Amino acid sequence: MTLHLWLVYIGVIAALIAVPGPSALLSMTHGLRYGRRRALATVLGGASASLILMSASALGLGAILAASATAFLVLKVVGAAYLVWLGIAAWRSRAETPVSSVETMDEAPGLGMLYRRGFMVGISNPKDILFFAALFPNFIETGAPQAIQFAILAVTWVVIDVSTMFTYACMGKRISSLFASPRRLRLFNRATGTLFIFAGSALVASTK
Repeated sequence: MTLHLWLVYIGVIAALIAVPGPSALLSMTHGLRYGRRRALATVLGGASASLILMSASALGLGAILAASATAFLVLKVVGAAYLVWLGIAAWRSRAETPVSSVETMDEAPGLGMLYRRGFMVGISNPKDILFFAALFPNFIETGAPQAIQFAILAVTWVVIDVSTMFTYACMGKRISSLFASPRRLRLFNRATGTLFIFAGSALVASTK
């Protein structure tokens, strides 16, 4: 892979990752509720999911999903159901003071729980496997060792993904003071819940 091709790849994925989606929304929400450090676990969970999806794509799962409508539909429904569940949970959550702004962190979810939530949101969309299967061949030179090129593409994606999602988490932390009142926090929870429900509904309603 030439330096020019790698720089083009960076520009393309930086623009793609920066577009707000469910992972960005979750990172910002956790940044607001639990602070930057704990939200980093959410970010790493999402990045781990992306790495798994990239690996699955490289191993040929993308071709299988593209050929099997049933397998694709099952994975899509499961992913959509999880996003809708997150939305319902956000609607039902109590409007409490963000944990990062109180003295004790006892009520905050553990890092493992936040990591799992980030991972589940990241892994919930099987269309990402097809996306990686379509994206990577454009930046891999057939005459050079493909495994090394894939590793470069994957590591580059993870670095930019983590940096961008952590920026969203920091944005959530910075606006946390705006949601000190229970009323505003309740509105925020319901707004994010609605967006998750919409994302899940859009996923299950979409075609390949």
